[in-house]
Amino acid sequence: MNANHVGALYPDRFGGFGVGKQATVNIGATSNAAATIFMGGGSSYIVRRIVVANANKSIATGNVSILTSNDGNTSNAIASATLLSNVTSTSTFQDLTLAAGAATTVYSAGALYVKVNTAVSDGTCDITVFGDVVTL
Repeated sequence: MNANHVGALYPDRFGGFGVGKQATVNIGATSNAAATIFMGGGSSYIVRRIVVANANKSIATGNVSILTSNDGNTSNAIASATLLSNVTSTSTFQDLTLAAGAATTVYSAGALYVKVNTAVSDGTCDITVFGDVVTL
């Protein structure tokens, strides 16, 4: 979203407002910060859903979390550790399980971090964060 344009008040995608996205996230190795999702949708936002899609192959045995810190501290989880059992190709997707705190928290982190708990060799996917902008 570009806050200095009138059109910034409208979503840039249909089906939900994308406040952050990272394409081609490598889940080939366990890591506390396998990828960074830059949150360009606003300076504060509410996370409504996080979608994993467009896998290059089946990543159904993979397990990821989304955190507000890059240190792997699960107390900073927005999305709890989730097995990606439904993500088997480029045409399948899965919503991650949001952590309990996500139901009542307005976030202001400029970036979120993908923690890979269980890796899938050479596996990649796109991760999109959908939500509501509270402050531009």
